Amino acid sequence: MPSRLEVTRTTNPAPTAPAPFFPRRTEGRTGLALFLNAGDPPLPVLRDLLLMLDEERVDCLELAVPFPDSVTDGAVVRRSASRALARGGAGLDDVLAFIADVRPHLTHTRIALLTDWRYSLGHRDLAAATRDIAASGADGLLVHALPPRLRTAHLESAAEAGLPVVTTCYARSAEETRAEAAARASAYLYLVAHYGRSGTAPADGHAALARTVTGLRAHTDSPIAVGFGVSTRQHVEAVGAAGADAAIIGSAAVAAIEAAQEAGQDVTEAFRTFVRSVLPESP
Repeated sequence: MPSRLEVTRTTNPAPTAPAPFFPRRTEGRTGLALFLNAGDPPLPVLRDLLLMLDEERVDCLELAVPFPDSVTDGAVVRRSASRALARGGAGLDDVLAFIADVRPHLTHTRIALLTDWRYSLGHRDLAAATRDIAASGADGLLVHALPPRLRTAHLESAAEAGLPVVTTCYARSAEETRAEAAARASAYLYLVAHYGRSGTAPADGHAALARTVTGLRAHTDSPIAVGFGVSTRQHVEAVGAAGADAAIIGSAAVAAIEAAQEAGQDVTEAFRTFVRSVLPESP
């Protein structure tokens, strides 16, 4: 009997190709990516929420396969992952089936899948798992805590599967480290605004990253997105002022989901209000 994921692949129409990652940057509008854990809210609610993001023309959903005890995440994101894990049904195969189901209905929003190496990928064949991720319709892949010795194999597997990769670096990383991350990005480069846990802002503000962003441009043609400490429209605009293509909102987005669930609100409509509060104004 075929697996749930195989059934989804064979019964869904081919996905409609969306606009590229952060296309409105060419129109002078800073792109926006939002981070959420799969399973928080539950996947049926998340499906409605993702369709709403597409209606609102949010450029990207960074969708994490939840994993415990992340050393890079603050308390808000860790609580979200714990809720998703406690509910169950949001493992890698579940999330890939979810993407395969919803992806054909999206016309603008792209999905960048975030997976943790130890929790979701380390026990699988890397090339086969990458092919499965690409086949689900995910538009990009970010592997958290990938062992350095496997970076080349990861990039080769992704290239063979036709799956763009998200790479990361810190603003204070060594210059050669930033250059290498930029050169390897094929979906987009995630520039972490400062060293620390998610949800904390850089002391000098996001606009102070302009020199770093300019330096990275010499090493990549892929978009550059800035995250950590981005929670308001003003922060998004400051990221754009630094020359980046997009801002990534993580903890604030997860907190909005948490608040809506605790209040018993319609999560999708409550999150729509949050989205409209952070989307940058048209130029």
